[in-house]
Amino acid sequence: MALSFVSAAVIAQALASGIDVRQFDASVRAQDDFFTYVNGKWLAATPIPPDKSKWGADYELTESIQPQLRELIEPIALERSAPHSEEQKIGDLYAGFMDEARLEDLGLKALEAELAGVAALAGKDAIPALIAHFQQIRVNAPYALYIDQDERNSNAYIAHLSQAGLGLPDRDYYLKDGDARLKSIRRQYLAHVEKMLALAGDRSAAKNARDILALETDLARAQWTKVQNRDPIKTYNKVEFVRLKTLAAAYDWPSYLAAAKLEGKDDACIVSQPSYIRGFASALNKTPLSVWKSYFKWHLLSAHARFLDSRFVAEDFAFNGTVLRDTPENELRWKRGVKLVEESMGEALGKLYVARYFPAESKGRVTALVRNLLAAYAQSIETLDWMDSATKTEARIKLAKVTIKIGYPDRWRDYSRLDIVHGDLIGNVLRANRFEYERNIAKLGKPIDRSEWFMTAQTVNAYYNAGMNEVVFQSAYLQPPFFIPNADDAINYGDVGATIGHEISHAFDDEGSQFDGDGNLRDWWTKGDRARFKARTKALVAQYNAYSPLPGYHVNGELTLGENIADISGLAIAYKAYRISLAGGEAPTIDGLTGDQRFFVGYALSWEDKSRDAEIIRRIKVDPHAPEKFRCNGALINQSAFSDAFGVTPRDKMYLPPEKRVVIW
Repeated sequence: MALSFVSAAVIAQALASGIDVRQFDASVRAQDDFFTYVNGKWLAATPIPPDKSKWGADYELTESIQPQLRELIEPIALERSAPHSEEQKIGDLYAGFMDEARLEDLGLKALEAELAGVAALAGKDAIPALIAHFQQIRVNAPYALYIDQDERNSNAYIAHLSQAGLGLPDRDYYLKDGDARLKSIRRQYLAHVEKMLALAGDRSAAKNARDILALETDLARAQWTKVQNRDPIKTYNKVEFVRLKTLAAAYDWPSYLAAAKLEGKDDACIVSQPSYIRGFASALNKTPLSVWKSYFKWHLLSAHARFLDSRFVAEDFAFNGTVLRDTPENELRWKRGVKLVEESMGEALGKLYVARYFPAESKGRVTALVRNLLAAYAQSIETLDWMDSATKTEARIKLAKVTIKIGYPDRWRDYSRLDIVHGDLIGNVLRANRFEYERNIAKLGKPIDRSEWFMTAQTVNAYYNAGMNEVVFQSAYLQPPFFIPNADDAINYGDVGATIGHEISHAFDDEGSQFDGDGNLRDWWTKGDRARFKARTKALVAQYNAYSPLPGYHVNGELTLGENIADISGLAIAYKAYRISLAGGEAPTIDGLTGDQRFFVGYALSWEDKSRDAEIIRRIKVDPHAPEKFRCNGALINQSAFSDAFGVTPRDKMYLPPEKRVVIW
């Protein structure tokens, strides 16, 4: 399946633009649907692979990286490296996953001790400690614990408690009775839970599955929506440990805090959804212990199904892969083995990946591109007509404090305390999850580690972290098709430049703008500026609400607002940065395209994507990103430079009157 992009070698020889214009769909006018005009031939000719629910440029790049990671892992899995070395741990972890014959022989035996712990629950007073244990081994529980910066004191770590505990992707799957698709998925979920329990020897699997669904439905009713959870003010509720009983009086918080290893570490935590904790306490009180035992057994099985024998693997994929995502086939086992290593020892694998595959010169070229983007932001602040001088001063301060990380960490994570045992897959998974839990708990009371990365170098992605006020670009992303070292600047500014601009824009979107340059949740806007900002974002919500990827399903403009702001702002800033790079001149016409046209083509190519219907629905419910077609066209219609470059007129579908274009940066 060929990319619409071409390799750097081909570019150097024949396509200095980095664009293969033969891939354009001449049956579609650029002025009516730019996404399809640029990507139409790829969309028509490229099937979604049978082991994927979604496919596009980023997925193709990720897929090309997997064999590279396999080539790094398999030799050390065979050679038995020095004991306690990172190579030994990577090799034994992978080898244990690949030993299917042993896993078939073991069946559920490797999980017996954990299952026995659930079966031994003698009363509800033991549930807090069990929840703490589940959090340590990364098993879904009614509420989650994570360690992060205190949003109002970015120099300190603090524990956060948030809603969790559902087996389906979102509360809507339980509560939207008017949606036939979601009701069907709910029925199939019930059957899936029953099958999993039956495989584990539960003779009352059907009844217990119904009880589990009823309990999860109660939890879903108490949960906040994805839109509500986007509000950093409402989700910041600092509660002293001794006052947690005001949220759940009968719950044994001291027992939980001790089992979670929080006792003595701090005296308070952030409760993201206080009303949910009350709802959980109510469900705990009214639901019989026997139902809770079935619930915990189910989630223990679900979390470890992919590490058990083929019966559990097949049933787990049949629901989570096929029902939820429409994916016909599971990935090859070696790919799943690579993913396990990435989940458990991602930075150790990243160290090997960077040493072999990341060219140092790419970092320098991208660094120069970032400087132009920051300069474009600085210029934009000066010319904003909706922001007054006081807010502009704060915006300049925040922009100046943005940290940019490119490629890979300066200091790699230490895995010396992680114990990986040859031939003990479930044990290794449990120990790896405990290791990560302990690593994070150990942060409490210590200075913020601003060198930490929250994605691995081999991940095809980038992110903005509001608490750190940093933008991070992984080395895997900085290669074709997203960054083409030998291509004309236009396509790189339109692609990776817009991505960089997008991530920087998160510092000033509806959520990020509530944090200052030091990463603290603080209102640094004047009331007038905030009102004008909200008026513009309200128009953006309405624009995206109108987009419908499937009949009966619309994009949620409120859920996707932050990403939509970052898309239109990042694109606008990338275009300004591109013009800065031309130093007042004009780019040559290449392959029949002006520099501006190549810039916008590069942007459209970056959204090359197609998804299965069930995956589209799932993402509409849980993903803060709109579907790629609407991210592309939705951002473009708000850019006057795009309309000028392609001669868009009021007769065209991509036309938006200038007075209705949302311009933020």
